[in-house]
Amino acid sequence: MTEPRWTKSSYSSNGGECVEVAANLATYGTIPVRDSKNPHGPALAFDTPAWAAFVADVKAGNFDA
Repeated sequence: MTEPRWTKSSYSSNGGECVEVAANLATYGTIPVRDSKNPHGPALAFDTPAWAAFVADVKAGNFDA
């Protein structure tokens, strides 16, 4: 299997409160997400459609305070 390539959002302010995403694994049907402060800790795995829906909601502003 392909190794995850972890990336942070370009909106990250590098303040240590970031998540990293390995979108290169989308072709396998999963998107792992982890805490950047704990790169060897656990990762959450989302299926590709759920991740796409989450990203669409973020872009639509559905989580804005």
